[in-house]
Amino acid sequence: MEIALDASMPTYSGGLGVLAGDTLRAAADLALPVVAITLVHRKGYFRQHLDANGRQTESPSDWSPAGRLEAVEARAWVNVEGRPVELRGWRFQVRGVTGHEVPVYLLDTSLPSNDEYDQTLTDSLYGGDARYRLCQEVVLGIGGIAMLRALGHADFHTYHMNEGHSSLLTLALLQEHASLHDRGSVIEADVDDVRRKCVFTTHTPVDAGHDHFDADLVEKVLGKERTGILARLTQARSGIFDLTHLAMFFCRSANGVSIRHAHVSRRMFPERPISAITNGVHAVTWTAAPFARLYDRHVPHWRRDNRYLRQASAIPREDIRAAHAEAKANLLEDVQRRTGHTLKPDVMTIGFARRATGYKRIDFIFSNKDRLRRIIDRCGPIQLVYAGKAHARDSVGKAGIEHIFAVSAALKGVLPVFYLEDYDMSLASLIVAGVDLWLNNPVKPLEASGTSGMKAALNGVPSLSILDGWWIEGWIEGVTGWAIGDGAEEPGDSTKELDSLYDKLEHIILPMFYQQPRAYLGVMRSAISHNGSFFNAQRMVSQYLRTVYEPGMALPEAEVLQ
Repeated sequence: MEIALDASMPTYSGGLGVLAGDTLRAAADLALPVVAITLVHRKGYFRQHLDANGRQTESPSDWSPAGRLEAVEARAWVNVEGRPVELRGWRFQVRGVTGHEVPVYLLDTSLPSNDEYDQTLTDSLYGGDARYRLCQEVVLGIGGIAMLRALGHADFHTYHMNEGHSSLLTLALLQEHASLHDRGSVIEADVDDVRRKCVFTTHTPVDAGHDHFDADLVEKVLGKERTGILARLTQARSGIFDLTHLAMFFCRSANGVSIRHAHVSRRMFPERPISAITNGVHAVTWTAAPFARLYDRHVPHWRRDNRYLRQASAIPREDIRAAHAEAKANLLEDVQRRTGHTLKPDVMTIGFARRATGYKRIDFIFSNKDRLRRIIDRCGPIQLVYAGKAHARDSVGKAGIEHIFAVSAALKGVLPVFYLEDYDMSLASLIVAGVDLWLNNPVKPLEASGTSGMKAALNGVPSLSILDGWWIEGWIEGVTGWAIGDGAEEPGDSTKELDSLYDKLEHIILPMFYQQPRAYLGVMRSAISHNGSFFNAQRMVSQYLRTVYEPGMALPEAEVLQ
């Protein structure tokens, strides 16, 4: 449903879209034969505006695909609520480090042949009501298959459904297979054919994060025949259609996005085996220019093969210090431009930037302001940089942002806190590279993976994080960063987690930063060599290739790396 292709194109809302874009960038690096489908989202997700008290308002993020994308001549049609809806496509080429390109087709219903409502179906990402969302998912899944056929792609070895939004493509494939055999009805052989072709990745451990639609709405949008096919084959719950269950039913392989997340997902979907392929981020995209130049000097093949970043363990600490100082200066300059305030380059700067929602606990560090003051008095100053959007209907997330602003006013003169508005890829790139410590404190086990800490690690920024998602796998205490609390899967005791956070800051992290800077640089270097070399999208996509797309038929190493 969302793919982050460029910071100037608002075709994504956050981590899920950025991950999709990083997946395609890595596929291009590895010269894999991949084609991607998404929606054009002419009004984007939204622009975030914060007033002096942190109250968030939103406005459309309008953009013109004609100015950024290549129009394709092909046209396709999809039936929505009994109406034929015409689709056109826009092409974006994702270019890899060797020049190989992966085409992305962004579907667009803004055509004069469509009625007024249908013209808006590819306008807003995660906007509108249930009807709008389901109609969008018909365009994405069924319309996506129709557009691929119109473009001349007769079939694919594998269709990868990224979250349940695209799962209606299975219905299109079912009907294609039945039609191919001159049958008017779908039979079990059609189901087997679709299962051989489809794989699925789930990204959320929360039931509310999966799309559910009332059967009456599904029948209105899909029509009685198609709804009947799905109900008969998948044995849908009475009155409810779950698109994640639909994807699970029709896939040959399903995976979560970290080892912990796969375990949680197996409890949610006990009828399906679910493996784990831990996420990774695109190293070239998320490595700041000062560090990219550093790696070019010391690890010359890192762009083509991110595993070479393991050799960062031999980079002199002084070189890492210089690269980080430049990245930090770039961030502080941007903070000054945005806020008019100057942050100090020699002060421990903590970053927290991600979607603002309840389980992320964005204001957790301020739970005991008196203790925070004592830590600063005893160990040295801290300054915090925040960013992140709350969904327009997420009152809890919005309240969290307002609380950050209130705390900033209450701690004025003690702890500088800045919340930067309208978080996007460009701002994220500055923050993950420019801070000294990456903070992450979600409620366990609700962090499916998390990728922001991986981006920070590529820039030598260690994490202080709850042991959930990817951090369970990337954490080596005192080597790649520090843990908050324990690794138990159950939701933690928030009081104990807060004590752990404060204890690590007071007794380990701040004393090391201010009194043992060489030791802190050693942790920074280890974050690169241990985490940057593994938690990258090249490794992730190679793992998909070997275990999901073409098990036992992966490209030889020499071909992948040549």
